Amino acid sequence: MADPKGFLTTGREVAQTRPVGERVKDWNEVYVPGSLLPIISKQAGRCMDCGIPFCHNGCPLGNLIPEWNDYAYREDWSAASERLHATNNFPEFTGRLCPAPCESACVLGINQPAVTIKNVEVSIIDKAWDSGDVTPQPPERLSGKTVAVIGSGPAGLAAAQQLTRAGHTVAVFERADRIGGLLRYGIPEFKMEKSHINRRIEQMRAEGTKFRTEVEIGKDIDAAKLRRRYDAVVIAAGATVSRDLPVPGRELNGVHFAMEYLPLANKVQEGDLTVSPITAEGKHVVVIGGGDTGADCVGTAHRQGAASVTQLEIMPRPGEERNANQPWPTFPMLYKVTSAHEEGGERVYSVSTTHFEGDEDGNVQALHLIEVEFKDGKLEQKAGTERVIPAQLVTLAMGFTGTDQANGLVQQFGLELDERGNVARDDDYATNVGGVYVAGDAGRGQSLIVWAIAEGRSAARGVDRFLTGTSALHAPIRPTDRSLTV
Repeated sequence: MADPKGFLTTGREVAQTRPVGERVKDWNEVYVPGSLLPIISKQAGRCMDCGIPFCHNGCPLGNLIPEWNDYAYREDWSAASERLHATNNFPEFTGRLCPAPCESACVLGINQPAVTIKNVEVSIIDKAWDSGDVTPQPPERLSGKTVAVIGSGPAGLAAAQQLTRAGHTVAVFERADRIGGLLRYGIPEFKMEKSHINRRIEQMRAEGTKFRTEVEIGKDIDAAKLRRRYDAVVIAAGATVSRDLPVPGRELNGVHFAMEYLPLANKVQEGDLTVSPITAEGKHVVVIGGGDTGADCVGTAHRQGAASVTQLEIMPRPGEERNANQPWPTFPMLYKVTSAHEEGGERVYSVSTTHFEGDEDGNVQALHLIEVEFKDGKLEQKAGTERVIPAQLVTLAMGFTGTDQANGLVQQFGLELDERGNVARDDDYATNVGGVYVAGDAGRGQSLIVWAIAEGRSAARGVDRFLTGTSALHAPIRPTDRSLTV
């Protein structure tokens, strides 16, 4: 273990963020570069010799958290990196973007602030990149088998890397102009700079993975033809259909899905655009949806110079402490202040949008809302609570409803869907079509990045076994596994 008294003598310290007035003027990551290394070894030393490390249960990847905490405490960064990569292909992604269910399950968290597992993770991988410990791992021999991976988000990339290292020839197909999926165009630069994706892609290229951008399976290539061309196919296309808000005025100019708004801001940072066609500059912005995507819209609006930002959430405001019905080690619903919320704006809970109001030119100008409450399990409006707020840009960040079926991929493959509209699969992540597998949100539904990587790794094992009859690849979860929550 690490420091046997660390959890008694050392308090919790987290990554230091740059001043709000500084960071909203640029798109760099919000944290002070290098601020973790001076404190992270002591923070890793807070990890207890708890006997049964419930952090393993909280993490769907089954990360070996006590082991790499011990190495980080002793500043054996190479060994820490090896242990970290043993279960996670892309710890620099999860270390920045995962909400850390492992910390909710930390045994120390029963009666003290949990170990800063996420900060230790990102420190280890950043140090590994700086030290040259992250290198390509090409296979010793090729199997002669070919695999197509549809989608280059975290699930697709994890599956592709695992299968490439197992000796198969893998091609990743991405409909966007760059690799990364929602990591590339759904996550703002201030949460994760895209250089982290770029160097992983270069590592994967050096290992032998091939990438094909601007190719949409179902439109540009018939899915049935793709299946005949490759020995196996992994569908990792995500759950990209945004949940809509069918209220009067939805058709007005200035009302957009979050995934229409955020990618354009990222394209500015990529150098493709000088100014985003959808910008918050000088506008009263309303973000509908209280989750992480909504927070991304809030932070983006701040950096674009919004006149005001208001975030609406239909659910009540969560508490700051665990409720009795969300006991340790479950992942609790808590009030969370992200870096975007620190930067300003108003958050309004228990409200529902009734309609949008526009000007004579068809541009949205205001949003009408009403307070709501739950009674007997049903959502009811509270009479007399209607009000109007200015809204010249509205982003809908209310989640996603399933895999895109408009492009023909589902129909051309002849895939069966489950009752939730996701691609159905068996215990090996195989669909009803022979040799076709599914991983990530396309099969699970909207979920977290850590679940996507875990599914990509698990599906890769199923594919490898299908192609060769056996597999030594790591499969951390089953398709039926769910978050440690209530």
